[in-house]
Amino acid sequence: MRTNVKSYLIVDGYNIINAWYELKEIAKTDLENAREKLIDTIMEYAEFTGRKAIIVFDAYNVKNCKEKIEERNNITVIYTKEHQTADSYIEKFISTLSRYDDVKVATNDYAEQQIVLGKGAARISSRELKLDLDSAKAKMSENKSSMQKKIQRNWLEDRLDKETLSKLENIRRKH
Repeated sequence: MRTNVKSYLIVDGYNIINAWYELKEIAKTDLENAREKLIDTIMEYAEFTGRKAIIVFDAYNVKNCKEKIEERNNITVIYTKEHQTADSYIEKFISTLSRYDDVKVATNDYAEQQIVLGKGAARISSRELKLDLDSAKAKMSENKSSMQKKIQRNWLEDRLDKETLSKLENIRRKH
């Protein structure tokens, strides 16, 4: 069994934005905002799951665009160079990984899904990704509320027996 296995979630950014209704609606008027919402969502998911997330936005039709890579918390955001699709970037990236790494690629592009599967990665649809994210959010909320209950009150008097508490109270009153 390999101990240095890495877990990746690779997201075809624009493909997911166009597949999720709420992001698609935002993108109609503010593409940058839609991208940031997706990035924030994936960042939270990556933090919770421990997966290294990579979101790829292509600049296929953007003139003179150079590749840009941003490292943020647990994720890497990649803007491809001119004439490079997110699909081709993802394919090339997957080829650099160990065959033992746990790799999931989120896309609705059927051709991309077939290539991803052929390279040994798992593919998940935008719907499956949304379900994973919602499940992770629910677990995060559960964990947060149980932690809050644990730290709500942590007083010494709650942990001492009555006799010891009485002795301490007597000492306090004498001073």
